Amino acid sequence: MCGIIACVGSDDAVGELLTGLENLEYRGYDSAGIAVQNGNNIAVRKKAGKISELKETIASDVPNGSVGIGHTRWSTHGPPTDANAHPHTSQTGRVVVVHNGIIENYESIRSQLEAEGYEFKSETDTEVIPHLVEHHLDKGMDVEQAFKTAVDELDGSYAVALMVDGEDKVYAARQDSPLVVGVDDEAGRFYLASDVPAFLDFTDEVIYIEDGDFVEVSPGSLVLTDREGNVVERDVEEVEWNAEETGKGQYDHYMLKEINEQADSLSNTLGGRITDDGDVSLEEFPPGTFEDVDHVEFIACGTSYHAALYGATQLQRSGVRATATIASEYDTSTVTENTLTIAVTQSGETADTISALRAAQDAGAETVAVTNVVGSSAAREADHALYIRAGPEIGVAATKTFSSQVATLTLLAHRLSQDLEQGTPREDNEEFFSELEKLPEYINEVLATSTAEAVGEKYLDKESYFFIGRDNEYPVALEGALKFKEITYEHAEGFASGELKHGPLALVTPKSVVFSLFTGENGEKTRKNAEEAHTRGADIVAITDDAESVHEFADTVLHIPETHPDIAGLLANVQLQLVSYYTADMLDREIDKPRNLAKSVTVE
Repeated sequence: MCGIIACVGSDDAVGELLTGLENLEYRGYDSAGIAVQNGNNIAVRKKAGKISELKETIASDVPNGSVGIGHTRWSTHGPPTDANAHPHTSQTGRVVVVHNGIIENYESIRSQLEAEGYEFKSETDTEVIPHLVEHHLDKGMDVEQAFKTAVDELDGSYAVALMVDGEDKVYAARQDSPLVVGVDDEAGRFYLASDVPAFLDFTDEVIYIEDGDFVEVSPGSLVLTDREGNVVERDVEEVEWNAEETGKGQYDHYMLKEINEQADSLSNTLGGRITDDGDVSLEEFPPGTFEDVDHVEFIACGTSYHAALYGATQLQRSGVRATATIASEYDTSTVTENTLTIAVTQSGETADTISALRAAQDAGAETVAVTNVVGSSAAREADHALYIRAGPEIGVAATKTFSSQVATLTLLAHRLSQDLEQGTPREDNEEFFSELEKLPEYINEVLATSTAEAVGEKYLDKESYFFIGRDNEYPVALEGALKFKEITYEHAEGFASGELKHGPLALVTPKSVVFSLFTGENGEKTRKNAEEAHTRGADIVAITDDAESVHEFADTVLHIPETHPDIAGLLANVQLQLVSYYTADMLDREIDKPRNLAKSVTVE
């Protein structure tokens, strides 16, 4: 959701803040703003709309300063207007704040402050923070005390950064909302942000702030304390990503770049994790790690949920009791001390998934976070962390991280099938893992030969797009529909093939196209379902490695290399990603920043 950036000790605060905001655009936003200490007061510039519009606004009046804060807002309380954009100021303007999260008790705080004469200019929950801090300053507290006292009075989730007129400092705190510190020791500079890419242009040294931490930053000085005021130490870590990796390079969109990066991402995911004799080597989980587990639960949202479904299917095939649940619908009633709960979250900050993870822990489950981000909240809070190693993903529509999540969960499923008493490791280990290691090669083949652009153009005038598949094709069908709807804005739905005749068939007309997956062992059944749609006038697009068997009834075929049926769905998924991308491009959609959506959903 919202994005925070702050810089301290900069030679060009405005330039670095704007760069940071542009690097956070992928999180989704509808307004943006900055505030800079300019020597006389705090200069605030903010505007609804794009960062480019903000830049135009300040081009003729650029505030100078070495300390500043910035923000991209995603509307929750109040529509996207100039007044509701961050930063927000106190009554006198001496306190300025940016905030990510939701203040659940803001209405009662606002009523109390209004009764004492404080006037509010916005409809946001955030505005209570600067007024509340000023209220405590008016009572004689120093800035640090006033800030901590105000934060202690907030209920909800927050990452907040604050400046006070006359101080070359930024104060910050976090609770259930991401916040990281970028460190440039040599220059004595510091950066605060919601996510690492915000400051990768300036430093790759990072400190991950934890819930309950308070931060006080001034040029050449960084102090971290806990709620009781005790100084705490956090390790400085070097981020493996670099600014070049988070750029678009030669591509028009991040999404297309990241689709094309999948072979490299999968190589990183699998590297060193498959042995020469066709076994799995996870140094995080040596054999026997999960021998006390008797059932497995996956929790996730969105694309990560589809990857979790794929992982659950792999486990079920090995005789392990496994379920996948949308994190916001998670129920702990079946959790025991022998439950393993696997939280799948690309960012490691997804609010619903972290909430479900905590609920599982409270109920006694052992937990694993499967994530892309080292140091993320999920990685720190779970009992174990397993990284998908996909590299930075900027496009809102997840692509390469889905492939890496599925591959990682496939490896974890094998380890679990070995450890769990009811598990039965697959008999075709050598063949299966040999094919898994060839996935990057196969993906490159798909990318080089795909006719997805022509398919997108052929069916551009359709009114409905359906995606069907069976078994482990079903999560891919759901994912294909999700990608299509989120970046094209067209009506798209995914179904288990057998469910088509239990209601969805009523939606099929000659203005429909049905993308049918033929990558597993149930092709004949799916064919019958596709033919039912065909007789109602729908066009059929088959995704398959066996073109001859489907040419008799399919109107169009998207080819994939022949591989093991348990992993062929990942190749089909690449074709569907490309169809979605090219269709959205021809419709002139904002592909990397689809309307109403954000990359990291950090509020419930």
